[in-house]
Amino acid sequence: MEIKTAAFITSLAEYGAFTGKGLPQICVAGKSNVGKSSLINCLANRKKLAKTSNTPGKTRLINIYVMNNTFHLVDLPGYGYAKVNKKEQIRWGGMMQRYFSAATELVHVLHLVDIRHEPTLEDKEMSLFLRKTGVPRTVIVTKADKISRAARSKHLLPILRAMEVQPWEVIPFSSEDGTGRDKVLSLITSVIYQATDLNAE
Repeated sequence: MEIKTAAFITSLAEYGAFTGKGLPQICVAGKSNVGKSSLINCLANRKKLAKTSNTPGKTRLINIYVMNNTFHLVDLPGYGYAKVNKKEQIRWGGMMQRYFSAATELVHVLHLVDIRHEPTLEDKEMSLFLRKTGVPRTVIVTKADKISRAARSKHLLPILRAMEVQPWEVIPFSSEDGTGRDKVLSLITSVIYQATDLNAE
């Protein structure tokens, strides 16, 4: 699949009704500043579809995009930003929990972690939470361009252990040089095909 059309639909403080609701959803989850917006822009081949920022914690709402008029890409608020007060962290956590409880259209989660660092406690907690939801997920290891190909395996090992995933459940990705873009799009193609095929039965 190549994403030929992409559009921002809405931002929600709480998951609920929105224009076009009912299409299969793939959501993007990850720590603040891990590169969620950059991944969305790279997949859509658009520079400013999703707003990027050098300031962690910028995304505080559930942002919804429609791709190829066939599925929704859902950008969840980033977690783990230390400068956000406890009340706001709890609000974000509650928002995400309610999303996963209510989003019956959700078919896959892209869980982003930074290849340069071992997963944080928040990454591990999110990984555990996703496993408990039972929704299929793929770990997207961002900023792969920052690590040489020869050194990637060394950096991936602690991520595999911490996130409790197998090597084939991980895709190294870079929005800078396009590493992994085709693999993520291929994954999305397969997921959406299966979802629409099942709905047609």
